[in-house]
Amino acid sequence: MKPKLFLIVAFSFLLPSASLRAQEGDPRQRARAVRDLAKQGDDSIPKLAPYIGDPDTSVRVEAVKALIEIGGPKTLDGLLRAAADNDAEVLIRATDGLVNVYLPGYVKTGISGSLSRTGAAVRAKFSDTNDQVIDPFVQVRPEVITALGKLARGGSAMESRTNAARALGVLRGRAAVPDLIEALRSKEGKLMYESLVAIQKIGDPSAAPRISFLLRDLQEMIQVTALETTGLLRNREAEPQVREALQDARTIKVRRAALAALAMLAVPVDRTIFQTYLQDKDDLVRAASAEGLGRLKNSADRATVQQAFTGERGMNPRLSAAFALVSLGDVSAGRYGPLQYLMNTLNQRAWRGVASAFLIELSHDPAIRQAFYPILSTATKDEKIQMSIILARAGDKDSVPSLETLSKDPDPDVAAEGIRSLRTLRARLP
Repeated sequence: MKPKLFLIVAFSFLLPSASLRAQEGDPRQRARAVRDLAKQGDDSIPKLAPYIGDPDTSVRVEAVKALIEIGGPKTLDGLLRAAADNDAEVLIRATDGLVNVYLPGYVKTGISGSLSRTGAAVRAKFSDTNDQVIDPFVQVRPEVITALGKLARGGSAMESRTNAARALGVLRGRAAVPDLIEALRSKEGKLMYESLVAIQKIGDPSAAPRISFLLRDLQEMIQVTALETTGLLRNREAEPQVREALQDARTIKVRRAALAALAMLAVPVDRTIFQTYLQDKDDLVRAASAEGLGRLKNSADRATVQQAFTGERGMNPRLSAAFALVSLGDVSAGRYGPLQYLMNTLNQRAWRGVASAFLIELSHDPAIRQAFYPILSTATKDEKIQMSIILARAGDKDSVPSLETLSKDPDPDVAAEGIRSLRTLRARLP
């Protein structure tokens, strides 16, 4: 062997590989090394790779936390490796980290912060608020959806599976719908609930027939959510089962959900049901009944719905009656008319979500959309911002001029939302 080559080979044996260096010392030293690397930013991402496969769980947890702290698309490969781990905490943190890349700030509201650990057992607290979702123009790497789908279908711990199901909803992971359907067969309430909500967010109508077996589930939360999902996905084939659920409802929550689902399905045979329940003592039951009549679009019901709108004192049923009237053709711009009432409600933080959902649905009708545009010129700041979001989700090519105007609004907040909504709309248009 030549002297120079011999020295190179000898030196290579003396210099430990990155993988070996990652496992030197005790776990506390390696965890400390990981935290130090996190402070170096993007440049440290390759150096963190060996720690993702560290034999000690605490070190792997620190490695995932470091990747999340650094953030950005460059961390995806490392987080995907961690999403195949066998420890629940690592899996939960990796899942939240993956979502955080596409929805910055998600880790602050995800379940990572509520984790508690006793030995190998991990517990997490899932909040009731689950309304986050990425913008339609955000493109998620297919490998991320595949990894999360695999985890939701059969992860090592129920908490990590449940968290993965929630993440799939946030990321609109349509390709993982079969995995979510499989998760529904787990008989674990939290996982089933999160899977149903994810299916709602994804909005794939082909999933609807595959959740029908839950419409009579014995768990109230699951039955209610399955009914909601059936309505949102407009599965009219399930109408007989939904009607049976209404007739056999064991609780007021089930009755409300079943009637709301029927209202979404809007099958003419249910018109009598809506007319009957429009006089019910429960606000939400009356609200669903009004919505059902509005979606049926039978002009003979307009006087009845007008009477309900005028006489209602409950906010929910009054908003529903306003929606129904507009759906039935009342698009007058009068100060006290139903369309203006829905628009005005966008100024109320507590109720704007309800009004916005109705306006999104109404915006799919070109004739109703045309009634919106003139009102925008005199709208308040909150109305302009919310209408930008509404038109982004349900508008069409005729909405572009109005959004362009809003994108140049003197108010910087209105202009920023106008720009974002215009981008969302253009991403939706063919």
